[in-house]
Amino acid sequence: MLILLPPSEGKADAGAGRRLDLARLSLPELNPAREEVLAALMALSGSGDEAAALAALGLSAGQRGELARNARLDRAATASAGQVYTGVLYEALDLATLPAPALRAARRSVLISSGLWGAVRLTDRIPPYRCPIGARLPQVGALSAYWRRALAPALESAAGDGPVLDLRSGAYAATWTPRGERAGRTVTVRVLHERETDGRVTRTVVSHFNKATKGRLVRDLLLAGARPRSAAGLVTALRDLKYTVEEQPVTTGRPRQLDVVVTAL
Repeated sequence: MLILLPPSEGKADAGAGRRLDLARLSLPELNPAREEVLAALMALSGSGDEAAALAALGLSAGQRGELARNARLDRAATASAGQVYTGVLYEALDLATLPAPALRAARRSVLISSGLWGAVRLTDRIPPYRCPIGARLPQVGALSAYWRRALAPALESAAGDGPVLDLRSGAYAATWTPRGERAGRTVTVRVLHERETDGRVTRTVVSHFNKATKGRLVRDLLLAGARPRSAAGLVTALRDLKYTVEEQPVTTGRPRQLDVVVTAL
């Protein structure tokens, strides 16, 4: 099973190990694209045109320190991606407390989308950075379109013949959309919050806190040692873990969409 996660805006303040070495990253076929994006990001961030760089990266004036960090990424200390990303989803996933078998499974199965790296595994050593998928970089253009051209062969190879649990947010999901038979093996998840008010049950789409639910969902699958061989097997695994799962009508050639219904956030 391949599990696709979004990155997080929240990242560790600094790495603690060796400098970045693209040759050591997983999915080496992405390295030419990574080199191009990295060079463009560093050039923009160190250009001296602070206003243009902040605007291109969607940052506020209070985040100008991110530019200085971006400008020296090739010299910055690194940490594993599993340590660099610190947002809500990763707090709920809580890799540091997984027992060894579950952690090994996570290292095999999880890929994290990235506006800078395309995709990385949990063990890949990267420096903290700021480069959202919505950014536009000189010589590269819109990162969403750039990675849409570069990612497909690498992710198709990583997916192999097994199911894909795609938990990426919309902008990152747009960089690779499984097609054909592989789409039928891909499951996406929407989190719905169900509550009762004055005797009336309502459901609303969860935004921020859906990340915590997705982090717990992945953690529970890893702890259970789930190894589904199909999308249907993945649905069964989630139900066995006591998740309330409702399947949306299946459209041929499109990923299967699941609604995970929660009563607490």
